[in-house]
Amino acid sequence: MPAKNILKLGLPKGSLQEATLKLFRKAGYHITSHRSYYPAIDDAEIQPMLIRAQEMARYVDYGILDCGLTGYDWILEQNADVKEIAELKYAKEGLKPVKWVIAVPADSKIKRVEDLNGKRIATELVAFTKRYLKSKDIKASVDFSWGATEVKPPHLADAIVELTETGTSLRANNLRVIETILVSSTRFISNKKAWKEPWKKQKMENLIMLLRGALEAAERVGLKMNLPEKSLKKILSLLPAMHSPTISVLTVKDWYDIDVVIEERLLRDLIPKLKSEGATGIVEYQLNKVIP
Repeated sequence: MPAKNILKLGLPKGSLQEATLKLFRKAGYHITSHRSYYPAIDDAEIQPMLIRAQEMARYVDYGILDCGLTGYDWILEQNADVKEIAELKYAKEGLKPVKWVIAVPADSKIKRVEDLNGKRIATELVAFTKRYLKSKDIKASVDFSWGATEVKPPHLADAIVELTETGTSLRANNLRVIETILVSSTRFISNKKAWKEPWKKQKMENLIMLLRGALEAAERVGLKMNLPEKSLKKILSLLPAMHSPTISVLTVKDWYDIDVVIEERLLRDLIPKLKSEGATGIVEYQLNKVIP
């Protein structure tokens, strides 16, 4: 295969790693030996490499990688000159964006961002935090934190800027949020030169379509059922479908089969209603991809 027909793809190592590999599996790509920095993938045109999300944007900017997945926060932190192709809303623990917050001990006298003047702040997001404080005309010392940032106040820092999905770790360390400075989600980014190459652009667009399809399917399921004609109108009114459900005539007179894609969270309340209205043979099934 010609060397030009290889897409160098960066996969995030660390907190996003397992969620990313799971997403790729649902999209149809099987990645193995992922303990190595050079895992195998069942697509001969893709050459994956595991890189920490914090560094991804820099290597895509330099052209060492054609494309990669990383957080919007790390693109800003690196101030990388890359092309953002798609937002993929997933994180370590779910499908919602994450937040970078300023947090202080619960009993701290610091109540507002303005109270940080002259204070010490620990964070991994140093460059962005400095720019944020400068935009607020706040002068504070911002130090890089090598980990366990939540335990540093009050002795090693007056405040921290930390990433949170649920806030559980902050509460466990008796910290109070005073400000959210950045909301971030996973982005698919490309080197600008690579994006101008037709083959690589098409390969990336196809990959993104499948990844988005897997994310669309993540919170939805398929639902099938049989029902008599007398229940059809009422049951259709109960179904909040993505599009109109598929309705098929059964061989049994005056009976129909309905197939629909629906949000999984709705089923707990919906299925008993469908049953009470005459639906039978109700089957819920998992989806891998939903392509609009």
